[in-house]
Amino acid sequence: MSTNQEVADAPSVGIEMTAEAAVEVRKFFETEGLDATSAALRVSVLPGGCSGFEYGLEVEEDAAEADDFVVETQGIRLLIDAFSAQYLAGVHIGYHSSFKGSGFTFENPNATGSCGCGTSFSV
Repeated sequence: MSTNQEVADAPSVGIEMTAEAAVEVRKFFETEGLDATSAALRVSVLPGGCSGFEYGLEVEEDAAEADDFVVETQGIRLLIDAFSAQYLAGVHIGYHSSFKGSGFTFENPNATGSCGCGTSFSV
């Protein structure tokens, strides 16, 4: 198989982040003393949660791993591992704040079900 064919067969990870979510990520980078030009947000899918999978968010200061997909949205660099990429294609990451609490939200077109907490889903 040629290199061009391998690239063509790689899954596309079209993750988007709202402006509000990007502001919150930048605030966190600043609070932690991280350089926003080199820091990244790792978005992952982990086995667990009440619906089978749950979302993970971690700040990374190191370079991307060899098998990571790197996506930039709203000026934030996102790192996605190959396992997670299959479940994150088309995801919209938002941020919600209310008197009940605040946090990141995920709209996932791949999910066939989710629980009330909003961080667990099934496919």
